Amino acid sequence: MIDHDRLFKELITTFFAEFVELLLPELAAYLDIAGIEFLDKEVFIDVTEGDRLEADVVAKVRFRSQDSFFLVHVENQAQAQPEFPRRMFRYFARLFERHGLPVYPVAVFSHGAGRVEGAEHVVNFPDLEVLRFRFRSIQLRRLAWRDYVRQANPVAAALMSRMNIGLAERPLVKLECLRLLTGL
Repeated sequence: MIDHDRLFKELITTFFAEFVELLLPELAAYLDIAGIEFLDKEVFIDVTEGDRLEADVVAKVRFRSQDSFFLVHVENQAQAQPEFPRRMFRYFARLFERHGLPVYPVAVFSHGAGRVEGAEHVVNFPDLEVLRFRFRSIQLRRLAWRDYVRQANPVAAALMSRMNIGLAERPLVKLECLRLLTGL
């Protein structure tokens, strides 16, 4: 059986700069791609619920032309999960607490569920909004593969198969992915 989670982590850590350039151009504008440092496996234990959370990819990066750093947390979500925004907040809070650095949170949804995934976690009271946590959401099924087929980017070739593809287009997408990979 294919370990898609491990393959995603390897893809992002190997081609981190290409991933950011392709899918997060706003971040690419101020990220210094030299000296990216991937943190060891970030594991958090929630003793109250007994959960063991493991962040997919956490990179320590530098702001362009500055001496300050921040973290980029990329989480792949292969199945629809109603409480996912809350989990992203938990990762954010623990990474911020552990490292004392700003955290840029990114979720890549690669599942085939037809729903739009939420990209925020809110804590409200009738008289007060206590928290509004938002994260960058990339929903691959909502991206048109044709917009990425001519990109000379290995991340585009790897993720195109999870994008919006009609059933009749699948053989064409496979051919175009192979063509793209051989040209890289």
